[in-house]
Amino acid sequence: MRIGQKTQRTRVWARRGTRPRQVCDLRTGCAYLFGAICPERRTGAAVVMQRADTEGMQHHLDEISANVSPGAHAVLVLDQAGWHTTGKLRKPDNITLLPLPPRSPELNPAENVWEYLRGRWLSNHVFADYDAILDAVCDAWNRLIAEPDRIQSLGARTWANCSQA
Repeated sequence: MRIGQKTQRTRVWARRGTRPRQVCDLRTGCAYLFGAICPERRTGAAVVMQRADTEGMQHHLDEISANVSPGAHAVLVLDQAGWHTTGKLRKPDNITLLPLPPRSPELNPAENVWEYLRGRWLSNHVFADYDAILDAVCDAWNRLIAEPDRIQSLGARTWANCSQA
């Protein structure tokens, strides 16, 4: 998820017939949140990087691998972004990558997470500098991790539940 100074504006509640002003920043500094959640364990793992690329994805895989329970195996559902599908990634033994079909964001639970983070804590802001972006992203992720029931509701998918088979 990209978060930056070129902020995304969202709808806000207002009295009928009014147009509330919202802040907007046209600068382009940004950070990328690589995040994954486990609805069953109700937790997640993330890294924040300056660019969305293979290096960032590798750090993300390493972080997820370090957070997988000993003896367990994780399945990481992801879209087909170039840095997700490159052969240059060293896939940890305790993670299997499950790429989704092209143009199918509705199947990716992470899209719900990004929408929630933006809607709750990351929209309609002007960040002073890159450090302020990092602080906001880390704060939003930590607030999400502090809500285990929310993680479960955002990420649970009946089609992905192995115990139902």
